[in-house]
Amino acid sequence: MAAKHHPAPPWQPLLNLEPPQLPSPASLPAPPSDMQCYAFWDEYDMLPHIREHSLGVARVATSLALAAARAGLDVDMQTVRASALLHDIAKTYTIRHGGNHSQLGGAWMQERTGNPLLAMGIIHHVHWPWDVDVRAYFLPMAIIYGDKRVRHDTVVTLDERFDDLYSRYGTTQYIRDRLAESRSQAEAIETALSQTLGMNLHEDTFDSGRLVERT
Repeated sequence: MAAKHHPAPPWQPLLNLEPPQLPSPASLPAPPSDMQCYAFWDEYDMLPHIREHSLGVARVATSLALAAARAGLDVDMQTVRASALLHDIAKTYTIRHGGNHSQLGGAWMQERTGNPLLAMGIIHHVHWPWDVDVRAYFLPMAIIYGDKRVRHDTVVTLDERFDDLYSRYGTTQYIRDRLAESRSQAEAIETALSQTLGMNLHEDTFDSGRLVERT
């Protein structure tokens, strides 16, 4: 019997490409405000539990962005926050119709906002296909890490988050291998963020990171 074929991970074709050169956030279109992000949620029929998860990811990413600004990184906090709020914008559609929610959502929001940095955080929130570099690529690192620290609507450790992912999705060895890759990358990002920002992120609950909403 022929061996079962598994498709390559969605980031596989990018491995031989150079990472993108990022523009300064100040040179890009203004990111959507929180209220505009919520309007996108309504327009794309985001399910309630996905909204709650997105708020949790935004809480983590906002805290990281505030710390990054204090550390001297070139960060626009609303761009980070909007990317986090919108990272699962296509999840409802792909639950109903199939497809890759990160790629589809990134394409939608690039078209709607004209902001490639915001879209990058959405496209790559599942996996970053290049070396972990927090200073050069803070925004996608923050969105990946925020997503991997929020189980449903609760901030948890990476161990707790991946235990939940394994129990829910780890039905085949192929999926378990991909989850192991994702966990390894999340741990590398956690270490890099902790070192760059001067924080111990391992069990941080991110209770203090708040951002005044821009309209």
